[in-house]
Amino acid sequence: MLDLPTLQKVLDPLFPGLLGLRLLELAPERVLAELTVRPDLCTAGGVMHGGALMAFADTLGAVGTVINMPAGKRTTTTDSSTKFIAGARVGTVVSGESVALHRGRTTQVWQTSIRSAEGRLCAVVTQTQLVMDGG
Repeated sequence: MLDLPTLQKVLDPLFPGLLGLRLLELAPERVLAELTVRPDLCTAGGVMHGGALMAFADTLGAVGTVINMPAGKRTTTTDSSTKFIAGARVGTVVSGESVALHRGRTTQVWQTSIRSAEGRLCAVVTQTQLVMDGG
């Protein structure tokens, strides 16, 4: 399994790094991360954009899959469902916890809960990751 500092270095120059995603914990069945809600991640009114919430969650499910894949494999998201529940205000820190619902050989299903700094549920995202031969 890739360790947290190594995986963070992989993410930093990519879109998750642009978001400001910070990995906090990695385990085979759980990934925990956070990010600061900046103005450029918001809609009018200083509330985190739904696309930023979805990208945050998608990354956590993908990270969970990556740390569970055998060497020589790669992954992609095949579907994702998002339930928006509450907003996250600019200047706050949101946390994301992704838990494995299914860790199969060819697919994995992860559910991510994103919470505000106060612990209020902002969104729930369920996604399926396809595990493929590397290429």
